[in-house]
Amino acid sequence: MDFMDKAKNFVTDTVANIKKPEASITDVDLKDVGRDGISYLALLSVFNPYGVSIPVGEIKYTLKSANRVIGSGTIPDPGSLKGNEKTVLEVGIKVAHSVLMSLMKDIGADWDIDYCLEIGIVVDLPVVGNFTIPLSHNGEMKLPNLKQMLC
Repeated sequence: MDFMDKAKNFVTDTVANIKKPEASITDVDLKDVGRDGISYLALLSVFNPYGVSIPVGEIKYTLKSANRVIGSGTIPDPGSLKGNEKTVLEVGIKVAHSVLMSLMKDIGADWDIDYCLEIGIVVDLPVVGNFTIPLSHNGEMKLPNLKQMLC
């Protein structure tokens, strides 16, 4: 093995063993019902193992139901992760009423939809550069009833 191969292996092993932030989706709830759609709020808990703050470049999200994308977007520059602490990040997701109407057969009698929320948190790690923390969460979302929509 020549010097360049050894150097490449060293760098690869070092980068692979660098501590990285850990994250989870802790909650997804109905936030608001408006004329143009329904808003949901996802809470992300992210632990930063470093003693200094790490900037979050962006958060990308995709909300799917019945194998269709019903909401997606990007939140640019949502702040930073505090050093050696858990930080809670909020992701607001808007779903148009027309999209929900197209899912009526999945909604059924219990007035909820099955969903899959995929999130990518892009952080700027020292030495490594931009690193995406991938998250995925499956669950059921309650839809607002008629009373909630009229209030």
